[in-house]
Amino acid sequence: MAPTPPERTESVLTRSPSLAPLLARGAVLSPFRRPDPAAAHPRTRLVLPGLRPDPAGLAAYAKVCGFPAAADTLPVTYPHVLGFPLAMRLMSARDFPLPLLGLVHTSISVTRHRATPSAAFYDLAVHVDGLAPHRRGTEAAVVTELRSGDELVWESRSTYLARHRTTRSQASERTGDPELPAVEEWQLPGDLGRRYGSASGDRNPIHLHPLTARLFGFPRAIAHGMWTVARCLAAHGVPDAAEVRAEFRAPVLLPGTVTYAADGGRFALRGGSGRVHLTGEVNPL
Repeated sequence: MAPTPPERTESVLTRSPSLAPLLARGAVLSPFRRPDPAAAHPRTRLVLPGLRPDPAGLAAYAKVCGFPAAADTLPVTYPHVLGFPLAMRLMSARDFPLPLLGLVHTSISVTRHRATPSAAFYDLAVHVDGLAPHRRGTEAAVVTELRSGDELVWESRSTYLARHRTTRSQASERTGDPELPAVEEWQLPGDLGRRYGSASGDRNPIHLHPLTARLFGFPRAIAHGMWTVARCLAAHGVPDAAEVRAEFRAPVLLPGTVTYAADGGRFALRGGSGRVHLTGEVNPL
């Protein structure tokens, strides 16, 4: 019989953590991590109450992702940006078993229960929901929640993969996707990663410059996965109450050309050779 996991504790913050020292700490600790789906993980739920989105930061984010500049509602992906520093605090902590360096964002699901006004105050909470085996390693799930008073208005679940040797089959678990019709072609500049990093705070070196990206095995800088899904959703449109799912399949090299494709609630981002970078779906609630 498996042991009962310890109860989750709650830690209330007075301000959002600074990302730079968290990324540095995670980098230093990464070589000492031993990924294992059976490993213990942080049981702390971080809470940041009374948060009001910064108008300047929100405007910069909307601009780089293609959302309407003057909208009075938060872009559907923006609460992920608000919660990212809290997630990094958990994933850079000593009790997080996966190495932060090389961690790959593999999927995100978002449920927006109602419109989220940009001028409102919210309570933000983030916790690690658990670890799971993956055919290429170990995957961690991170849950972010946004509340207005006692009401849960937005929530997401992201999965992050630490790649390592496993005994599981390496065969693809995906089935073939029907090709969606092309809608638009986008030319992505070489500095897109730096621009999105400035707006979101996510300055992972794989996104910033070809030289730093090569240190991690990429020939050039790559676009942030969360930029690709945000840009697709800005083009697609999302109802006030909706469920969004997206799967990150392959990195987008910068500079580059991609094709946004969509049909009904489904969308995708493809490269010039037809390589699929992202697939997703929007469903009204």
